[in-house]
Amino acid sequence: MNNMNSNSEEKNQGNSRSLNFLESIIEEDIKNGKNKSRVHTRFPPEPNGYLHIGHAKSICLNFGLGEKYNGKTNLRFDDTNPTKEEDEYVHSIIEDVKWLGFDWEDRQYYASDYFGQLYEWAVKLIRKGKAYVEEQSAETISEQRGVPTRPGTESPYRNRPIEENLGLFERMRKGEFPDGSKVLRAKIDMASPNMHMRDPVMYRILHATHHRTGDDWCIYPMYDFAHGQSDYLEGITHSICTLEFEIHRPLYDWFLDNIIETEYRPRQIEFARLNLTYTVMSKRKLLELVKGNYVNGWDDPRMPTISGLRRRGYTPESIRNFADRIGVAKRDNTIDVGVLEFSVREHLNKIAPRVFAVLNPLKLIITNYPEGQVEELDIELNPEDETMGSRKVPFSREIYIERDDFMEDPPRKFFRLGPGREVRLKGAYFVKCENYKKDEAGNITEVYCTYDPETKSGSGSTRKVKGTLHWVSVDHAIDAEVRLYDRLFKTENPDTVDGEVDFKDNMNPDSLKTITGKIEPGIKGAKALDKFQFQRLGYFCVDPDTTEDKLVFNRTVPLRDSWAKKNK
Repeated sequence: MNNMNSNSEEKNQGNSRSLNFLESIIEEDIKNGKNKSRVHTRFPPEPNGYLHIGHAKSICLNFGLGEKYNGKTNLRFDDTNPTKEEDEYVHSIIEDVKWLGFDWEDRQYYASDYFGQLYEWAVKLIRKGKAYVEEQSAETISEQRGVPTRPGTESPYRNRPIEENLGLFERMRKGEFPDGSKVLRAKIDMASPNMHMRDPVMYRILHATHHRTGDDWCIYPMYDFAHGQSDYLEGITHSICTLEFEIHRPLYDWFLDNIIETEYRPRQIEFARLNLTYTVMSKRKLLELVKGNYVNGWDDPRMPTISGLRRRGYTPESIRNFADRIGVAKRDNTIDVGVLEFSVREHLNKIAPRVFAVLNPLKLIITNYPEGQVEELDIELNPEDETMGSRKVPFSREIYIERDDFMEDPPRKFFRLGPGREVRLKGAYFVKCENYKKDEAGNITEVYCTYDPETKSGSGSTRKVKGTLHWVSVDHAIDAEVRLYDRLFKTENPDTVDGEVDFKDNMNPDSLKTITGKIEPGIKGAKALDKFQFQRLGYFCVDPDTTEDKLVFNRTVPLRDSWAKKNK
């Protein structure tokens, strides 16, 4: 498996880096004056689902190249299949690209903008004897294509007269034929070793209402026919696709060569798509998870969708840094999801205010602290950014600590609390355990300590202890629902098929645990998507489910990669 350092095509040397292969191609085109040395890219999502982290890589790549070379980048929706596309997906894609920090200005386009021109070009190909109307079934067409090592069988309709093809295609356009009864095929080469060149389908009949054009059309172009022509109409110079489209490139070029009569040509270039461990990146499988209620919608924080990552607490900067960190490759590889988690930890460490939260509370009573007394302690908000200042945290006789921070019979290297042991309460005092109380079942219910008033933080005391604990005052704590999200799949490659195993059988049963935590009162008033570090616990984000009466947090990531230890 490849990790963050596996991309041999782009190496960091100090603060500089060599050009990746896409940048090298673009710079050579600029040098040679190709397309008047312009750089114009596009991001062309199909609005049939929500974007995921793999799309984020493509977004960062296309818009990043446009910015680097003072060029332009379009947002274009590939809306050529009305049976799968919805306005909801269009709106979500727009929101995601904007959230990542990119601006396509006034260049928002749709393949449906070009339906009229694409139809005219299809007619042009028919007139040139380069396309024909096919009446065989999809199964027969597939069977006649054969295999790469053996020529296919020509359709009996392949040499139909041009005028007859024109008439049938016009009748297809008028809606005279049922779905699946006819298609328009390009007439290329049934003996080509590239199966995509064996008379591919250009148009199919779909009596379905389109989200933009309504019922104006009942025939729709295939992606391979719409792709290059849409690029051409928009002035795209570098059409950057994922690696699975490499075998489609000869067809991309064939359509342009047989339709376009200008010197300008867009160029398709392929790069390796993003694959992540413990993640599925198939939009079809993600839709299956949503439709089957295996997750709570497209923006479930366990999903690899951009909206899910946003709700979980990821920042645009962390995702852009991740895309930059993994670089651009020519060959398929798999990135450890820990690299993505590292990227969000790195950014949140710089920007997230620190707060105290106790997720598994155990009451600690300071027996020699005055009853009824409350101190407002001044504690820093972020040691990485002094300009953030500090916050006031109430301290009193009774506090909550984490249950895991106390052991009745601790081992020698347990630097937390136990009988006779002393620790520092973060931002407060040293406390020493004198006693503890159990219930009838043997569970520890209370810990009794004494404190040393001379050890208050900032007092200049030279006494030292090895352990420091976070805490929350019992009388001032705010209850919050805390959703402890983990990885959605328990296996590194959930797509691996072993016999009849379904990818959903690899789902992690512990991917979500919901508990009630105790949080310092300064958190009150936090708004949806506000981000914090719960000290010693991890990074957390306020969920949009939060109301005036109920505070809800999502765990973004723990402070460290617990899975690395788990899987050793």
